[in-house]
Amino acid sequence: MILLILVNCVNAGFSQQSELVEEYRRWAIAETGQVEKGQSIFFDQQGAKCSSCHTIGGQGRSVGPALDSIGDKYNRITLIESILTPSAEIAPGYRSLVVETLTGEIYTGILESTSELSLSLVSADGLIRQIAKSNIKHRREEEISLMPNDLEKIISPPDFVHLIAYLQTLREPHHQQSQRHGQPNLIEELDTPIQFIPLHSTAEKFDQPVWFGAHPVHAQIFVVLEHRKARIWLLDQRTVNIQKRLFADLSDQVSDGPWEGLVCMAFHPQFTQNRRYFLKHEIILDNRRFTLVVERLAGQDFMSDSAQPSQELLRIEQPADNHNGGTILFGPDGYLYIGMGDGGPQEDPLGRSQDLSQLLGKILRIDVDRLTEGKPYGIPPDNPWVDDAVPGRMGEIWAIGMREPWRMSFDSLTQDLWVGDVGQVRFEEITIVRAGENHGWNVYEGFELFSRQFRRDTTIYIPPVFAYERKYGVSVTGGHVYRADPKSDFYGQYICGDFESKRIWSLEQRDRRLHRIRQIGVAPSRISSFGTDLAGEIYLVGYDDGMIYHLDLSNTAHLGVDMR
Repeated sequence: MILLILVNCVNAGFSQQSELVEEYRRWAIAETGQVEKGQSIFFDQQGAKCSSCHTIGGQGRSVGPALDSIGDKYNRITLIESILTPSAEIAPGYRSLVVETLTGEIYTGILESTSELSLSLVSADGLIRQIAKSNIKHRREEEISLMPNDLEKIISPPDFVHLIAYLQTLREPHHQQSQRHGQPNLIEELDTPIQFIPLHSTAEKFDQPVWFGAHPVHAQIFVVLEHRKARIWLLDQRTVNIQKRLFADLSDQVSDGPWEGLVCMAFHPQFTQNRRYFLKHEIILDNRRFTLVVERLAGQDFMSDSAQPSQELLRIEQPADNHNGGTILFGPDGYLYIGMGDGGPQEDPLGRSQDLSQLLGKILRIDVDRLTEGKPYGIPPDNPWVDDAVPGRMGEIWAIGMREPWRMSFDSLTQDLWVGDVGQVRFEEITIVRAGENHGWNVYEGFELFSRQFRRDTTIYIPPVFAYERKYGVSVTGGHVYRADPKSDFYGQYICGDFESKRIWSLEQRDRRLHRIRQIGVAPSRISSFGTDLAGEIYLVGYDDGMIYHLDLSNTAHLGVDMR
């Protein structure tokens, strides 16, 4: 009876809270609000205390994401829901970290920085606590942020409306000077968008697919990776009815989580002779997060994995839960290229991307066919920092200054390496990377100066080919240069997109400067990756709906905006 009373009381409390939240939602949808009052509420340290966690134009504390362009990223309805239910969608890198020490203390905050000896947490009140790693008993990430989930108890409904009105005005300003350098203020759309042709039926859909590619042996078979399920599938088109066949189930070897799982696959250039292929995935061991690059062996018929154990090539510890990088791929030179993110936390506070003693924030290049100095791989002798006289520099590094090179590809004709590098606060970027270059992060974000902390006057920082603001998207997905049909208007154009906004662009460069660009369509699903078949046709991987789509470029023309 007592238990029943307690349950009824709890349910009544939840019901009242739900009704109050719904009242705030109705107010925010129906009323307009005053921007000036909303700004005062944001910076008021006695009420909502928004500026205690968020920065705008450099003002406030950076415990949570900077909100300079939040009005571009979210529409009004999404802004309302993000505040009323703050844990429904958490920006990468801002989940709460709970640390329990050997001496009995429990700390909760956002990871600010980490080193070999300690980590620093920022609490909701802005206090920074440094905790020795030797004193950590346990650490776990929560599926919540530090943002209060009961804002309705802190400010009134009219004040909530004013706050929403102010947040809607936080948009990226136009940069007229930058337009000439590959950052257009306006990207025009095709009158007739491209078509997305499903490669298979919904009966064969995948669970959060994250990579797609052609089978090296069979022209009518494709390979698909499932992210969190850690399964590799084959789509066999050799019969009238497409067959979906399991190539490998690696769920017992790969950690399951939003920032773990399988992320990429690469077949050895001599796969038909040696059956070797390579995977990049995340794993958590003893409460520590690692990126792994492993080698595996296919079966004799090339249609399944051999079930032999993985051979670990690289194990790179990740300081936070994001920015792990994505792609591995073989270059025209036969070497394996590996895209590594800065590892987090947000803004790369320790400058790992600029640090040549760190593998994070880099494009790596290794030789999987030879051994060097006892490593399970070789270091190509022409890597830029192999013969560097400065101790501690890593010979595996091929290029530096990357933030999150999620997807990258080589142009099959020019051999240019195109990289989609996910941005921090204001810009997403597409860049062409060459050996020994510094692509700027965290000194630059896009074309704009981001931080002077690790800037060096003698360093040359390479700008991107194309950068776009938050009004166009928030997470770039690199794609491919179209080389299938030489008669197509899209021949030689780079096709890429944005994971969240689902916009797809076609762009042309000359000497690594943007020449033409146009939005050519909006994908049916969020875009986790692009892939190609053996003929060079481009496909899109739909992360949400589990579908693979062929990009039909035949019924439209590029005719992009000339950026000269």
